[in-house]
Amino acid sequence: MTRIKTQYNRRSFIKVSAAAGGGMLIGFSWLNGCKPNTPEPEPGVAMPKEWFEINGYIKIGDTGLVTIYSPNPEIGQNVRTSMPMIVAEELDVPWKNVVVEQAPLNTGWYQNQFAGGSLSIRLSWNALRMAGATGRRMLMEAAAKEWGVQVSDLNASNGVIKENTGERTVTYGEIASKAVGIEVPKEVELKGVKDFKLIGTSIKNVDGKKIVTGQPLFGLDFHRDGMQLAMIQHPPAFGMTIKDFNEAEIKSMPGVEDAFIVDTTVEEPGGFDEKGFKQLIAIVGDSTWELMQAKKALKANWETTGELESSEMHLKRLEKALVSGQVMESRKDGNPEAAFKKASKIIERTYSAPFIAHNTLEPMNFFANVTADSAELIGPTQTPEALEGSVAKLLNLPLENVTVNMTRIGGGFGRRLYVHFGVEAAAISKKIGAPVKLIYSREDDMTQGTYRPTYRSVYKAGLDENNNLIAFTVKGAGLPEGPVFPNRFPAGAVENYSAEKIKAPTNVTTGAWRAPRSNFTAGAEQAFLDEVAEAAGKDPIDFRLELFDRAIKDPVGEKHEYEADRYAGVLKLVKEKANWGTTKPNVHRGVAAYFCHSTYVAEVFDMVLNNGQPIVEKVWCAVDCGIVVNKDAAKNMIQGGVIDGIGHSMYSRLTFENGAPNQMNFDKYQLIRHSQAPKEIEVFFVENEIDPTGLGEPGLPPAIGALANALYKATGQRHYHQPFVTEKQVLG
Repeated sequence: MTRIKTQYNRRSFIKVSAAAGGGMLIGFSWLNGCKPNTPEPEPGVAMPKEWFEINGYIKIGDTGLVTIYSPNPEIGQNVRTSMPMIVAEELDVPWKNVVVEQAPLNTGWYQNQFAGGSLSIRLSWNALRMAGATGRRMLMEAAAKEWGVQVSDLNASNGVIKENTGERTVTYGEIASKAVGIEVPKEVELKGVKDFKLIGTSIKNVDGKKIVTGQPLFGLDFHRDGMQLAMIQHPPAFGMTIKDFNEAEIKSMPGVEDAFIVDTTVEEPGGFDEKGFKQLIAIVGDSTWELMQAKKALKANWETTGELESSEMHLKRLEKALVSGQVMESRKDGNPEAAFKKASKIIERTYSAPFIAHNTLEPMNFFANVTADSAELIGPTQTPEALEGSVAKLLNLPLENVTVNMTRIGGGFGRRLYVHFGVEAAAISKKIGAPVKLIYSREDDMTQGTYRPTYRSVYKAGLDENNNLIAFTVKGAGLPEGPVFPNRFPAGAVENYSAEKIKAPTNVTTGAWRAPRSNFTAGAEQAFLDEVAEAAGKDPIDFRLELFDRAIKDPVGEKHEYEADRYAGVLKLVKEKANWGTTKPNVHRGVAAYFCHSTYVAEVFDMVLNNGQPIVEKVWCAVDCGIVVNKDAAKNMIQGGVIDGIGHSMYSRLTFENGAPNQMNFDKYQLIRHSQAPKEIEVFFVENEIDPTGLGEPGLPPAIGALANALYKATGQRHYHQPFVTEKQVLG
């Protein structure tokens, strides 16, 4: 066992109080989440007489039923199941006795109330364990006091406390009310990893039944009697703003209650506030259909206030930036210039990727009810605290007068880190003096911005006469931020190395997109390394392992971000599981490995051609993410990342003309179809006792490199520019 201090203080502490019916409520500040759903206990577990919806609490009822509040916003990564599993493990309660609910935003109690950066489990691991262990300890102290024995004379397991040498037993439900007066321990014992019974198993999604039966969980499902609906129209191009529109005509249309220009500018905007379209036309009415008809009838006067950019302009800016752009971050080891002069072979290649949209399945939406002195917001957001702060600034309200409740999110991928649609809903509600739900159309979302940046990188490698890699450089530019991570692989593995991250200007707004920067860099880097390995006459995996061997035994430079032995470990594991080195008739293999979000992933693709069309028959994935909490959820995230990586690198892009994207819906913007997804994806996890790291994003980046390398083996054509389908039409 591991002893850990509970570290409770004004913002982080355990609170105990009596619940009606004799239960115990344990509050802990590191949990956060969403508005509770109706509890659904397993058959045979009686419902306590009364439930309390108190944010930030474990609830233990007199029947032994335990409610655990889910910490972070749920965007499909299944933390609404996995995070309560961690608490239940240390509390040592049967999962069948657990009901999962979510709590609203409360910055006075909770920390890290967001979903992004693959950080949910990683940031909360010890805190969640502490919460469960503290509850278990307090229950045991209550039983010890009741029986006149020492806590060391007792053990707790599966929701029951027993004497070590006697026959007395008591359930958590029976002793919960007696634990109310117990002082919170300053230190608790955590289980040893080998003693886990729940963590590391596969637990089905607690919302699974509700999702497949269509029960209301998402923001689009939310309804309140008396609320109105709203839609917006933002300027048609970046570099434009609204001047006026045919307001009287729109207001006279059927089902339209009001129409006006709304301004969502906030003082001292944060990183998740809108940077582009701050003035919009808002139309309020009875139904989305009538609002859509009103939008079609809009006659707006748009004023040009900035440059109207085009894809051709973007390319020129990237090319210029690679030559003379502003370097934001860099690294240099040895003397690459001198090494290239001595090299027997030099390989230099340029890679690029376009702007792309997030395209969440659930369109942007949010409910707001603003009164003279308060604001209530309900909807799908990855950053409830940022939304709370922005709305408070916009409305000039104290933070404590703004409440944010989170619904389940129908897709995030970074899109819902940004809070403009919630802020817009609040501004509209204030204007009309009534509750409102704002709903975006697909076109509204796809043309709004917050895109994945467009990138362009140049890679260069030098081999000596013995085909050893003696020099490696990369320069990467992006609009507006470059994609390069100077201290990641192969930093530390090459004697002469340099990397530069370069910025370039644009008025097209961008934001985090699943595995930011890595979603481009991994594909470019791993495709390039395969080409270098081929020039050296070496097996792609063996070539990479040689580099890792150098980074393990004699690393170059003062630091690098990755652990080379763990990086090499996933390559060795995927090599073994995929039987790398064996050949199958008409099967073409590609490999890639990448490190991001503190996690290591290696993937092997098996590809065949069917009438000239590439088909990914199978994918093997090896993952080192530390301890795996929920194997089902972990596998699903890696599998989803693989499919996402294939789809966007193969098919998706936004192009611009006169400041506007040419693709506004799925008639022109292509996403992967079911028939284009891999037939099978097998996932293997490295078993260790390292604390959990990120998992929602790391499966995506290496998929792009493995895809590019498999395509080369299948077709003989290298792919440098995404989407790959545009480089050779037969691949469509």
